[in-house]
Amino acid sequence: MRLLAAALVLIGMALLPGRAMADPNPAFRARATQLVTILAGPGNEADFFSPVFIDAIPVDRWRALAADLRRQHGRPIALGAVTQQSATAGQMEVRYERAIVAITLVIAPDPPNRVVGLRIIGSRQADDSMAAVLRDIAALPGRSSFAIARLTDAGPVLLQSYHPDQPMATGSSFKLTVLAELARAVQAGERRWSDVIPLGPKSFSGRLMAWPDHAPMTLYSLATAMIAESDNSASDTLLLGLGRDKVDAMRQRFGIADPRSLPMLSTAEAFALKMPANAELRRRYEGGTIADRRALLRDAAARLTAAHVDVGTVSENPVAIDTLEWFASPQEEIAQLDWLRRNGGDALSIMAVNPGIAPANAKRWRYFGYKGGSEPGVIAMNFLVQAQDGQFYAVSGAWNDPVARVDEGRFVMLMTRALNLLAD
Repeated sequence: MRLLAAALVLIGMALLPGRAMADPNPAFRARATQLVTILAGPGNEADFFSPVFIDAIPVDRWRALAADLRRQHGRPIALGAVTQQSATAGQMEVRYERAIVAITLVIAPDPPNRVVGLRIIGSRQADDSMAAVLRDIAALPGRSSFAIARLTDAGPVLLQSYHPDQPMATGSSFKLTVLAELARAVQAGERRWSDVIPLGPKSFSGRLMAWPDHAPMTLYSLATAMIAESDNSASDTLLLGLGRDKVDAMRQRFGIADPRSLPMLSTAEAFALKMPANAELRRRYEGGTIADRRALLRDAAARLTAAHVDVGTVSENPVAIDTLEWFASPQEEIAQLDWLRRNGGDALSIMAVNPGIAPANAKRWRYFGYKGGSEPGVIAMNFLVQAQDGQFYAVSGAWNDPVARVDEGRFVMLMTRALNLLAD
C-alpha cells in the first residue's frame, strides 16, 4: 500500500547543507569524475565504494539501480558542476543523454578515499516540456489520467490535463479523505488533535501493526502515521473511529462520479474481500448497491479482518483493482486538495512530512504536501504545492493496469518532471 520511491534515493548518508569550499579537495573531485564511469556500466565497484557502502547496497543492487537510471535518462556523458561543502562531502551533477542528475557524494577522509555515501537528490530532463510529459503519460500501458490546477479563491483552474475526469484506482490516496474528515471535525470543535483513542482495528502492514492492541494514540499521531508512512492500521483506526458515514460524506463533497467509491473500505476489508476464500462475499459486494455493500460489511465483519488477509496473494499481481479499490478522478483529488488548503489547519503540516519525490525537487517550493498510493497495477500521486510567489497549485495523476504491475519509478519520474516544469 505504501508508495515506494526507492529508485530515486539510492543510499545512505545525507549531505548537510553548508557553504561551498573555496579550495576543493582533489580526492573528492577524482571520485566525482570516476562516478560517471561507474554509472555507465558494471565494473570496478569494489575499488570505488567502501565496504560500508557495499554492505548497505550490494554490487548487484547498485548495478540494477545504475541500469535503471540509464533506462530512464540514456547514457551518462560527462560530469557537470561540482560543489563541495567539506573535504569529504559535496554535490555534483552528471549529464546523461536526456537529463541532468543531481547527486550527493561522501568519501572516506583517508586514502584511497573510497565512497561511503551516495544519494540521488533530483533530476531534470534536458529540453523537457509539459507537452512531452503529457505524451509520456498518455503512452503508459493500461489507463492513466493527470491534471494540474491553479488554486484560486473562486476554485481550481485547470491548466494541464489528460483524462482529468476519469475515475481511477488510487490505493492509499483515500487516506486524504480520512485526513480531511479529521480536519473538519477539529475545525468544527467536535475533536481535538490531542484527543486519544485506542489503536485498532489493526491492519496487515505498517509500523503500528506490531504495536500493542488498543495502545492509546493521539489523533495527530495516527494522522501523521497514516499520511507520512501510509500506515494501514492508523488509517483503519481513524476511518472507523471518526465514523465511516462521516468519511463517506466528506468524500462526496468533492464529487463522486463513480459509485464504486462508496462505502469507504478499510484496508483490511478491501484486501480481505480480494482473498480467494471470500470469493462469494466479493461477488456479492461487487454486484450490490451502496446499501447492500454497507450491510455486507456489517454482517461479514468477522471475515473481513487483517487476520484473513494473505499478503502474498495480492503482492505480486493486480487483483480486482477495477472493483475493490478506492476510486477518484484527478479533478476530484484536486478539489479535495483545495479544500485541505483552505480548511486543513494542522493537516497541512502532516502532509508535508513525506514529499513522495526527491527532497531536492520538493525544496523548490515554499510548501510541498503529498499523499499517494500504490499496489500491484496501481499508482497514484497527489501534491498540494505553493510556489515561491505564494500561488498554490494542485497536481494529481494515476496509472492503472489491471493485468500487470506498473513501473512505479517511471511514474514518479513523470510526476517529478511535471512538478519541476511547473516550478520553473
